Amino acid sequence: MSDSLSSRLSRVRQRLDAACAAADRAPESVALLAVSKTFPAADVRDAYGCGQRAFGENYVQELQQKCEALAGLEIEWHFIGPLQSNKTRVVAELAHWAHSIDRQKIAERLSAQRPDGLPPLNVCVQVNVSGESSKSGCAPEDAATLARAVAALPRLRLRGLMCIPEPTEDAARLAAQFAALRELKRTLEAGGLALDTLSMGMSADLEAAVAEGATLVRVGSAIFGQRDYQH
Repeated sequence: MSDSLSSRLSRVRQRLDAACAAADRAPESVALLAVSKTFPAADVRDAYGCGQRAFGENYVQELQQKCEALAGLEIEWHFIGPLQSNKTRVVAELAHWAHSIDRQKIAERLSAQRPDGLPPLNVCVQVNVSGESSKSGCAPEDAATLARAVAALPRLRLRGLMCIPEPTEDAARLAAQFAALRELKRTLEAGGLALDTLSMGMSADLEAAVAEGATLVRVGSAIFGQRDYQH
């Protein structure tokens, strides 16, 4: 497994470098987040051995288990899944980033529960750029109000915006959704917010996301393999 994971990670890095070159961007301008949800801690350890340091989890229980199992490694943990208000404490105490802030109540709980001994929790506001009712995220027209509220909280550091576009084979439609998030970031910056992060792009569409300005791509299956949700 280790060799194949290593080769998959290498191919993703090559894709990322090529996407940056095509967009005339510096390779270091886009960070790679390895999304390890449903995969064992051993796979995270293997990827860590290949130089990967940032890992994303969608489920609070998995985040907790892997933080404990891999406590000796200098991992930057990102929580990227939907977050319920009764699960915020684990994220506030263990994660370095939370990408899925879609309402003020969640942000307030994370800020209140972030331990004083830790630096502020880096957060992104999740925006529902596709308008799908099944997707988490605030409506684009509500993003400015939420972002300003988050930025004012003492134990959080607002870094930027995150989105999950609708899965589509229509390249123009996909690009338009990524571009909408980029433009929203520009609008918020013009309004006085200091933002440096666009969390967008996954295994299937990272090239399109990089072309539209992504600064962090969240890649799971292209690194770890296809997920088995049955276990």
